[in-house]
Amino acid sequence: MTSAAELEQVAFDLFDEQGFDNTTVSDIARAAGIARRTFFHYFPSKNDVPWGDFDAELARLRADLRASPTGVPLMDTIRHCLVEFNRVPPEQVPAHRRRMRLILGVPALQAHSTLRFRAWRQVIAEFVGERTGRSADALAPQTIAHAVLGVALAAYERWLDDADAELTELLDAAMRELADAFADSGVPAARAE
Repeated sequence: MTSAAELEQVAFDLFDEQGFDNTTVSDIARAAGIARRTFFHYFPSKNDVPWGDFDAELARLRADLRASPTGVPLMDTIRHCLVEFNRVPPEQVPAHRRRMRLILGVPALQAHSTLRFRAWRQVIAEFVGERTGRSADALAPQTIAHAVLGVALAAYERWLDDADAELTELLDAAMRELADAFADSGVPAARAE
């Protein structure tokens, strides 16, 4: 075993065979040919395996948001970055569906996801706060961050239910609807700075 990605693949195979809840860290380590303690050099817990290198992905999202032109309306910027954040090469779509079915479908992972989703929302709230001159903890940035996460989860659920659906198209359409709703309500964060 030489990488987190290889260990992740072994774990996913076991999750498919035995179920997530019935697979232990010891099972994963044994199947990977590593010591149990070595597993923890790669992942803090079994619940972290489906998330992969989520911290690096969040850093990429944060960088993409900050690098976006300031003249573009806020919700358009978030939509564009959200779509790109979730763009998966065609050859990786089956593995991504597998990953997201686990994350959104296994109760233990749903509970664990609250921590990951909180970090994800914070990235969005920080960006909204920066663009609107508000604290990331202010109501508007937090509301937008929660709404955007809700949109993303709704798009993912639809995508998982429809094998022919294109995730980025669903995300784009759902974010356009959200932006229109914010624009119609006069939420100031929907305008460009």
